[in-house]
Amino acid sequence: MTDAVLASSRPVYVYDLTTVRDNVRALRGTLPAGARIAYAMKANGNDGVVAAVLRWCDGLEVASGGELAAAVAAGSPFTLFSGPAKTDGDLRAAVAAGAVVNVESLHELRRLVHVAGGRPVRVCLRVNRAHAALPGSHRMSGAATAFGIEEPLLAGAVAAARAGGLDVAGFHLHAVSNNLDAAAHAAFVTDAAGWAARTAAALDVPLEIINVGGGFGVDVLGRERFDLGAFAAGLAGLPPELGSRLVVEPGRFVTATAGWYAAEVVDVKRNHGRWFAVVRGGTHHFRLPASWGYSHPFTVLPVDDWPYPFERPTVTGAPVDVAGEQCNPRDVLARDVAVAAVRAGDVLVFANTGAYGWEVAHHDFLRLGHPSFVLLDADLSAG
Repeated sequence: MTDAVLASSRPVYVYDLTTVRDNVRALRGTLPAGARIAYAMKANGNDGVVAAVLRWCDGLEVASGGELAAAVAAGSPFTLFSGPAKTDGDLRAAVAAGAVVNVESLHELRRLVHVAGGRPVRVCLRVNRAHAALPGSHRMSGAATAFGIEEPLLAGAVAAARAGGLDVAGFHLHAVSNNLDAAAHAAFVTDAAGWAARTAAALDVPLEIINVGGGFGVDVLGRERFDLGAFAAGLAGLPPELGSRLVVEPGRFVTATAGWYAAEVVDVKRNHGRWFAVVRGGTHHFRLPASWGYSHPFTVLPVDDWPYPFERPTVTGAPVDVAGEQCNPRDVLARDVAVAAVRAGDVLVFANTGAYGWEVAHHDFLRLGHPSFVLLDADLSAG
C-alpha cells in the first residue's frame, strides 16, 4: 500500500481486493446454508472492485439506473434494484436486465406493470414494517421514512402485482445502515424471517426471497467491531428452510476496511493558536468526516525529499487540524489530532475509507482534480 501511495502524483484511493475477499468470506461463514450475498454497489462502485466482488458474492444490489447499467456491464448473475424514486426508464432497464425489482410503493408497482407490458418481472415488495429499532447511523424502516410499503397496504400490493402479471418472489426488509450490535442484528434477521414466513403464508406468496438488506457496521475509528461470532450464534435457531432463502446486501462491511485515502501535505501553518496541515485533497474526495461530524484517524507517511532551497514548514508534538484545498472552512478531515511530527511534503494516509468515501463526495466542486485509484490484488491467485 505504501508503494502505491508514494508512486501516485495525485491524491489516491488504494483498494485491497484481498481484504474485500476476506470480508465476504468471513460474512458468508456466519450465514445459513443457501443464503445469498448481493453486494451493495453504493458503498464502492469502482469498476475493478465490482468485478472482483462478483468472484465471491452471488450478485449485486443497485439503487440507480447508472448502477444497474454498471451491474449489467459487469455480468452480475443476480441483481436486485432498490430505491424510492425509480424512473420509468429505470424500470424498463430493470425489466430488460432481468433484475429483481424491490418495489417501494403501490404507485411504483403500477408503473412497473405498465412499462413491463406483459414481460416477466420478479419483484420483492419492500415493506416498512413495525419492528424493534436497531442501532445504526441511518434508520430505514420501523419509522416514518420514504422507504417501503406500510403493512396495512401489503395485501393490496400483492393483489395488484398478481393482477399485473408480476412474479412476487418475496419481501425486502432492509432496516438500518451501519449497525455495530451484531446480536441485535441477528435478532432482527430472525424476526424478519419469521415475519416473512407468516406473511407469505397469509397472502399466499411463494416465499423465495427474504431480503433483510445490509447494515453490517464498521467503526472507522477502530473502537468497535461487528462481532461475526455473535451474529452467527444469534442465527443458530433460524429454521434451515428460512435461512436458505435469505438475501443480505452488505456494502460497507465488504469494502470499508479495504480502502485507504492518501493526500500530500502542501502546507503546515499556525492560525489563532491552532496548527493546520493543509492537504492537496479534502472533502471533495472524502466527505464522510465533514458530513458526519467526526475526526477521521490518519497516519503520517514521512517523505524525506524536499525540493525547495528554503525552510520546510513543520509542526512537532502538537495537535493539528487537517484541512483540504477548498476555499471552504468546513473542508476538514480531522481535528485536534496529536502528531509527533508532520511536514509539508509528507503524506497523510486515512485508513478504513473503502466505503462511502469517493462515492459520496462532491467531486467537481471548484473543478478541483480527481484522485487516482489503485487496486491491489497480489494475493488473489488462490481465488
